[in-house]
This record gives sequence, C-alpha cells and structure tokens, in this order.
Amino acid sequence: MKDASWDDLQLFFHVATGGGLSAAAARTGLSAPTIGRRMLTLERVTGRSLFSRGPTGYLLAKDGQELLDRVRLMQDAARAISDWRGEVLTLPIVSTAADSWTSRFIADHLTSVWTPKDSFRMCYKTCDASIDFTYREAHIAIRHGRPDSGNVAIRRSVKVAHAAYQAADYDEANCNWISLGTDTAITPADKWTFEQPDYWITSWTNTPHMLFHLIRGGAGRGVLPCFIGDQERRLVRAGPVIDELTYEMWIVAHDDERQRPEVRTVIDRLAALFADHEDLLAGQRAAR
Repeated sequence: MKDASWDDLQLFFHVATGGGLSAAAARTGLSAPTIGRRMLTLERVTGRSLFSRGPTGYLLAKDGQELLDRVRLMQDAARAISDWRGEVLTLPIVSTAADSWTSRFIADHLTSVWTPKDSFRMCYKTCDASIDFTYREAHIAIRHGRPDSGNVAIRRSVKVAHAAYQAADYDEANCNWISLGTDTAITPADKWTFEQPDYWITSWTNTPHMLFHLIRGGAGRGVLPCFIGDQERRLVRAGPVIDELTYEMWIVAHDDERQRPEVRTVIDRLAALFADHEDLLAGQRAAR
C-alpha cells in the first residue's frame, strides 16, 4: 500500500468500526471534518473506494472491508510487539559499580557476565569513589579493599597489580611522566606518580581513560593496572610491578540484595571472570 500512514489506518479503523465520522471523532478527539479529509486522502493513496457514504453514515465498501481485515492483522502484530517490549521492561535489574579500569575490563569480557538470553537487565556504573550501599547506589560493587562496616556480603577475589608503562616506540632518554591531576586522584595508584619527588610530570589529565591514551600516544610514562597495560600491544612496561600499589579485589553486595537469584548469578560470574584472568590481573603474564 503506497504511502499509507499508520495514523491514517488507525483513523480508518475507528471510522469503519464506529460507523461514521462522529463516532471516530468521539474516540480520537479529532474533528469530523478533519477525519473526513484524511479518509479521502487515504482513498487517493490506496486507489480504492473504501466507503459508501450516505445519510446513515459511512458504510464499508468491499475494498474497505478487505482493508479493515488487514488493519486488524497489523494491530495484532503491533500489540504483540508492545507486549514483547513490555516484558523486557518488567525484567529485574542488577546494577554493578566498579572503577574505570575494572569497568572497562568487564565490558571487554561482557559475555562472561551477561548475555541477551538472561532474564534480567544490567546497569553498569563507573564509580572511582566508594559506593554507599545505604542508599542502594548499586547492588554489587567491585572494591579495592575489604569493607569494614555496613550490612554487606563480601567475597574475596584476586590481587590487582600496577606498573609504569610507556609507548612501545618511546625514547628511553625521555624523562616525561603523565599523571591524573591532584584534584581527581583517588586511589594510591592515581596518586603514586605525583608523590614521587624526582619525577618530571609534563602532562596530566582528569580521567583514567585519557591517561591511557596519553601514555599510548607517547606523551610520557604513567602508571596503569597491569591488566590494562599488558593487553595493549602499543604499550610496554617501563619498570617492574610496583608492589605497594597491589591490592586485593573484593566483590561486595548489599546483604539483602544478594538473596535475589539474578544478583547471585552476576556475583558468581564476576568471581569466575576474575579468577579466569588471575595471572593477568596480578601482573604475572602479558596477554598478547
């Protein structure tokens, strides 16, 4: 059917089932003259006489009855799509919170955590500061240390190591370093570079994402988690693992939320994902 809009077809349905323009106007809130003009347009577009117009109203012509049958099929299909979409929106949500680097790692291994076949939805939050479970900011958080308070359930995960990195073609005689700014640095790894008294910092930025790209672009050396730096072919280590920056990862969930099956599933999958890459996270191997 050439250029017949769904809105006009729906108007046609109201006219056809209501027996005229007045009934359609009462159902839609449009004026009868407006609906009449649109029915004339629909007849021109379809090239069919859809109504027999008379003093008793709009009676369906043969072509009009055939169109009505097709519009009913279209409505059934649209209703099925709406119901299907509604089912998606009723699925439970599991929200996770992790720092910028861990969030990126999870995204790179997403099928280990969630697939479209799962009967729940996911919300991924990047949060470099601590998560407050009191206000349910997230159902699950990946922490750099064991929580010492709160109504939470915890699971020890793996160790995470850091090292200095530089671009693979970086001039070894270049002493430039890159750091996060002092106003945005939160973790010991964020602060390590500017706490070194003899490091010449020539560039700094306010996001971990940009820090990675500046190091890779050759602006200087900088500190990265080994699971980030060792997986990038255009980076090489500029020194050994910095032992004082190694931390234990903890998977933390609100004690009430962890009873939900979908939350338990995500916790188990995260734990398995980190365990499968334990050596990489601990800086003991490079994934090339």
